[in-house]
Parts: sequence; C-alpha cells; structure tokens
Amino acid sequence: MPFLVCHSRFSLCHSRRESAFALALAVASLIPATAAHAQARMVDTTPPAGITAITNGKLLTVTHGTIEDGTLLLQSGKILAVGTAASIKVPTGATIVDAHGLTVYPGLIASESTLGLSEIASDDVNNDLVETSEEIFPNMHVYDAFHAETEHIPIARFNGITNAIVAPIDTDTMPGQSMFIQLAGRDRDAMILTKDVALPMNFGADPKRKDKFPSTRMGEITQLRQALIDATEYMQKKDAAAKKSEAKDSKDKKSDPPKFDLKNEALIPYLKGEKPVIVTADEGHDIEVAMGLAQEFHLKIVLAHVTHSQDILDKIAAWHVPVMFGPIYEFPRANERFDAVYTLPAELTKRGVKVTLLPGDSGGAGSAQSLRNLPYVAGMAVAYGMPYDDALKSITLNPAEIWGVADKLGSLDVGKTANIVIANGDPLDVRTSVKQVFIDGVSIPMETRQTRLRDEYAPKTGTAK
Repeated sequence: MPFLVCHSRFSLCHSRRESAFALALAVASLIPATAAHAQARMVDTTPPAGITAITNGKLLTVTHGTIEDGTLLLQSGKILAVGTAASIKVPTGATIVDAHGLTVYPGLIASESTLGLSEIASDDVNNDLVETSEEIFPNMHVYDAFHAETEHIPIARFNGITNAIVAPIDTDTMPGQSMFIQLAGRDRDAMILTKDVALPMNFGADPKRKDKFPSTRMGEITQLRQALIDATEYMQKKDAAAKKSEAKDSKDKKSDPPKFDLKNEALIPYLKGEKPVIVTADEGHDIEVAMGLAQEFHLKIVLAHVTHSQDILDKIAAWHVPVMFGPIYEFPRANERFDAVYTLPAELTKRGVKVTLLPGDSGGAGSAQSLRNLPYVAGMAVAYGMPYDDALKSITLNPAEIWGVADKLGSLDVGKTANIVIANGDPLDVRTSVKQVFIDGVSIPMETRQTRLRDEYAPKTGTAK
C-alpha cells in the first residue's frame, strides 16, 4: 500500500517511491506559513517608452466631471493629455488600450492599512504590527518592517487601490510613524514614497495595555502630554543652543545642546506643524479630550475613526480638520439608531468636513485582509446619503490632499502620476470588476494568489464531473 504525504493546503501527495524527497518538500512547504513571509512578484514600474492611449472610455476625472467618450494619453509615467475623443489626437505609433464600454478613474488611495506588516493574521510570527515594549514610541518607523512582497498588495491592486498609508495598529497611545507607499515598484525602496508621513496618537475607552502602561483615559492623556512637554523642552534647548552658537556677537561661543534623544527628535517635525498628527478616537468625549491636547501643542491634526461622534459633529466642523472616517461597518451602540455609523460620512460632508473613508469591518479599519473593500465602503456611504462625487473624492483626491500628494495623485489631470484604473462599471459597485491597473503608466499584471488558486483548482470546461 503506497505511503502518502498529504497536506490539504498545498495538495501534496506522493507515493512511497518518492517519499524521501516528497517528505522533505512537504515539511519545507509548511515553513513559510509560520516562519517567513509570502513572496508576491515585484513589478518594475519604470515607465515604458512612447505613448499609451486609453481610448473610448468613460473618464471619471474627479476634478472636472465625467467625460463620456474620453481619451487619456500617458507618457513617461505621467498623464500627458485628458479630454474628449474629439479633442485629443492620438499620436501615430501610440500603444492603444481600447476602453469602449469601460470606466476609467484614478487609482484609489487607502488612508490606513497594515500592508507589508501582516501576512497571516492568526500567526504571530507573520505579524509585525506594533512594538510592545513601549507605549510611547514616536521614533519607531514602520518602513523598517515593511515587507514589499506581501501577497496582500496584488490583491489590493486587483480592486483598484494604487497607494496606501501603512501604519502601526492602535494598541499603543503613540506607536510610531506611518509611511505612504505605492503598490508597485522594482523593490521596496521604490514603493516607499514618504517614509515618515504622519504620527498616530491613539486615545479612547479601550485600555491599550493592562501591565506597566496606563489603562485609563486619564493615564493615557497624562502620558501623551508628558511626552509632548519633554519633546518641546528638548526642541527649545536645541534651538537656543543653535542660536547661541551662530550668534556673531556672543562672547560665549560654546553651545550646550541637550543630549541627543531619538524620541524627542522624532517629535520635532510634528511640534513644528510640518507633518500631521493623526488623532484617533471613536466617541465624542474622547475626541474632545484628545483634540484639546493636540490644540494645546498646536499640532497639525487629522481626526481618525470618529465612528460614534454624532453628538459633536458641529464641533468637528468648527475645528476645520480633515477626518479619516471608519470603519463604516462598526456596530451601533445600544443607544444609537441602526444607521448611526452609516450616515456619519454624509453628515460630516454636509457640514463641509473633508472626509477620507477607511477600509475595514467591525474588527477594525485598515487590515491587510479588508483593504480590498475600500471602494465598497464608499458605496455604502453613498447608500446612506453621502453625495456620489464626494464619496469618490473620499478615496481619491481627499486623501491625496491630506497626505500632501494632490499635485501627483487623486484625479485624472495633466501632469499627475499615471495611476489609472479601468473597470467594467461603477467603481463603488460590488458587481464591478477591475480589468486593468496602471501604476506610473505601467500596465500591472492582474494576477494574485487568489487568481492563481482559482485557475489551478476551478473546474475546467469540458471536464467530467
């Protein structure tokens, strides 16, 4: 009777004659699931020579309306021209992409994700989501842990997402700095567009830790305030020492700057308002407390989550700060209507707040697994009152403006990066399939681990049942 080595995940079965080699392969095949990351193929986005023309498509420009029969010219990774078919002449020799019957729109931008920090959520070895040794860790950089070959990136691309914020999870009050990436590149460095783009600051009802770190609201806010006070004093001493050293008429040329401190150094750009601090809280009272702290130190603020803030919407609007809202699928509180969370994007937009929607489900926003659902989150917001154009902006132009890349991303405009999506319908409709994605003007292979498994195991036409 033959000896079989079988593993359901990898479909490995071999006879005894092959058992020595097969057993070694079977054991080795289990290792990546627990001790290493998956390896998706990198895609070189060096722009192709010549011009690519996307013709006959319905163009959702975001900034200047919809062009029903439009043409888009791409060259050197940029948008060269955009307009009606009658107004754009396609150069001789251009590569033609016929988008007849299809919809063309800018690549989607996810403002919160754990891409490259988590591969298999149930396996701790495959998760590098937050540093647990310290609660205040502004000098931690997620780019140090970023794994560009994660299988989650092709899956996100497959649904039209071309750029994303990668951030540590919110189980620390100040867990480290986020980065901004493009979802294709010849290597990880090419994919990282901004290494330290923002600093998350988390506050709220759920205690972050229950051991040596604060587990109450008053403990968390006190800890955050002390960190900002220490960094402010450090910055002031450093500036004073620099001025003293540069003073021409100073008799004492010796300067005594403070001892170099990584934590305080990391906070300086945020204390100076050069980069945004993401203030994350869910409920109205918590948002007010966290905003009070942020305003005390004159921080450049982006509010995040705010899923149970119905009682302070006018106050949020009066603060004139952008909001990263989500997850929209959050359960309502016992004292809330069933649609309390669903309608918040519409209510914020009605009050003039710049909103960017976050992917996710009731388990949290931005997980690598839920990232693909970003366009459907915007569709849900439309279903509960958010104007369609605002919903589309919330996952394109609005995040581009928040992260300081609106001159490059977020709309179909001349001179912007050619991150383009072609789909067979409305991008916010779950029935729509993305047919092609361009990043830097390069046509990206529409292949993922899931499509490979589908092609391998789906019943073939004409096969016996």
